[in-house]
Amino acid sequence: MPRTLIEIDRTSDEPLYQQVRRAIEHGIAVGTFDPVHRLPSSRELSEQLHVSRNTINLAYQELIAEGFVDSQERRGLFVNAEMRQHCTAQEHDTVPRIDWSSRIRRPLDSGVPHIRKRTNWHEYDYPFVAGQVDVSAFPSRSWSRCLRDALFHPHVYHSLQDGVDADDPMLVEMIRRHLLPSRGIEAEPEEILVTVGSQQGLDLLSRVLLGPGQTVTTEDPGYLDARHIFLRSGATVRGASVDGSGMRPPKSLRDTDLLYVTPSHHHPTNVTLGIGRRHELLQRAAESGTVVVEDDYDSEFRYQGRPTPALKALDSSGDAVYLGTFSKFLSPGLRLGYLVGPPPLVRELREVRRYVCRHPSGHLQRALALLIDSGEYLRSLRRYRSRLMHKWEAACAGAAEHLPWQQQAFPPGGVSLWMTGPTELDCQRLVDRAEKHGILVEPGDLFFMDPGRGRNHFRIGFAAISRRRIDEGLRLLGEVVDEELAEAREPDAG
Repeated sequence: MPRTLIEIDRTSDEPLYQQVRRAIEHGIAVGTFDPVHRLPSSRELSEQLHVSRNTINLAYQELIAEGFVDSQERRGLFVNAEMRQHCTAQEHDTVPRIDWSSRIRRPLDSGVPHIRKRTNWHEYDYPFVAGQVDVSAFPSRSWSRCLRDALFHPHVYHSLQDGVDADDPMLVEMIRRHLLPSRGIEAEPEEILVTVGSQQGLDLLSRVLLGPGQTVTTEDPGYLDARHIFLRSGATVRGASVDGSGMRPPKSLRDTDLLYVTPSHHHPTNVTLGIGRRHELLQRAAESGTVVVEDDYDSEFRYQGRPTPALKALDSSGDAVYLGTFSKFLSPGLRLGYLVGPPPLVRELREVRRYVCRHPSGHLQRALALLIDSGEYLRSLRRYRSRLMHKWEAACAGAAEHLPWQQQAFPPGGVSLWMTGPTELDCQRLVDRAEKHGILVEPGDLFFMDPGRGRNHFRIGFAAISRRRIDEGLRLLGEVVDEELAEAREPDAG
């Protein structure tokens, strides 16, 4: 029984046994006690409340007499099940005093759709979902060892202490020495902030840099959650069109306060921003004083050729902000990412983060640092990239064979395929129909500023699904697409 359930006021004129009786009766009414479990004995209550057992026994005698409590021989005291139902009914009859619908502020992004995710995606036969990982590829043994080691000297202090606004210095060092150099980025510790996933990095940037009257330019189509975050700051969000070479640079950025871009693999089409456009965006941003935010969410997964240098690596001013994440490889459930930016900005972001969540879990930070330091992180990443490459090849081949339209060459990277069907294809109807056959795919219209433009697009994720199920799943999806298109074309045929 919780120690705070019964409070005794020794200065009250009300007898102690009546206070105890009233508290137990209330506990029965609100469901703290239930008919299945025994009530605390008089000895337990007397020791907890520092009153005599006679006081507790007197309270229980009244509750038994009035039918709240049953005394069962050799078992103890239990709540009268009928009385429990009666009390619960009375308790639920109360009318709320607050109209919550009128008190809750309406968010500024309320008119923007949300991405629908199935948390039970693993229960479907063909989960072509984006944003999930192949759990069988997770380095479970190495991670378990690092979690354990992080709880022993000398690591335990960093794992369990209240870091206030500080990050684990070992993880920061691992990021700057082992992860950033592969993207061509050099950074000092004061330029790095550990985040609860890259999405928190976007939220912190939005809180610090944006507000009403300011403008953000994003890719269109683009990352929907980023649009939600920017709109919630009160800023205006505009879209820049995307083609086979990524975002088309606006003619000018002079009226743009923040430019958000996913250059390695554009979200959601996976095309790579050309090197010429990268230089062009950075030059125009420098001319206009625009903050460039680069979301490098899955640059590790390129299956042909070499990765293009990060925007941050090409930025001679050092003003570009870089977002990285561990979600696409290790696990989205760990909620760990990082941000690289100018020291004055990182200091302010750190202070804002302190009053949002203080800091990411110290235990997880130190365990991740140990995993990277052991070399197992990069070894596991190489194995996972090889596995994803085979899945990408299977998905490309299956889409070309089973979907009833000519496929363009898919970009050689990422964890999903962006599909553009005939103009009469309705992706929302397709998603619903496919789900009934155990197939999960993601509608593409949500990523457009104007959803009507993207009604014939959808996304096939291949990271989480087993490789051996890809071809069969795409064959079934092709049959569902045929059914959907046949229904869509029926009026014309008539």
